[in-house]
Amino acid sequence: MMDETSQRIIDAAMTLVRDKGYVATTTKEIAKTAGVNECTLFRKFKSKKDIVLQGVGQAEWRAGVTPEIFRQVQWDLEADLEMFMRAYMERMTSDFVNLSIGLRAPQLYEETAPLIMKVPKTFLKAFTEYLQKMCEMGKIPRMDFEARAMTVFSSTFGYTFLQASFGSQLSDVGRDAYIRNTVQLFSKGLNQ
Repeated sequence: MMDETSQRIIDAAMTLVRDKGYVATTTKEIAKTAGVNECTLFRKFKSKKDIVLQGVGQAEWRAGVTPEIFRQVQWDLEADLEMFMRAYMERMTSDFVNLSIGLRAPQLYEETAPLIMKVPKTFLKAFTEYLQKMCEMGKIPRMDFEARAMTVFSSTFGYTFLQASFGSQLSDVGRDAYIRNTVQLFSKGLNQ
């Protein structure tokens, strides 16, 4: 269990990495944002990298994308495709996309990559299992479930990433319209 001061330091560091990137974030800024002095920061953590790695290990700093959010299935392809996409998009806000980008700094990417990948892996595993079960129920034909799951995730991630990066400058298509159109397109493809 993380003590309150350590958690404030982690939250400050992760917020700064999200807003400025890893390299531009200093321990002095982290301490100031957390409301502690740098000595306290270094009593709690070995380094800036240590703080960030502890933060990225916490589920709340991975947008709360856990297997549980994908369990509200109705065994109706269109409704469930919408649920998967919406559950991801509601949690993977622009802030989390920007944090994910900040965590890709070369100084820590080797350690953060497996933790960053937990989010897409969670989606992919849940959706692949869903497709397998739908096939077993006779609701969709047998196919390469993993490849289809990757296609749906890539579309969902792509929209989320582009919205975080450009907002409506790139396209005026809102999230609901995007989900509705994507669900129609994918449900036709998954039923063939």
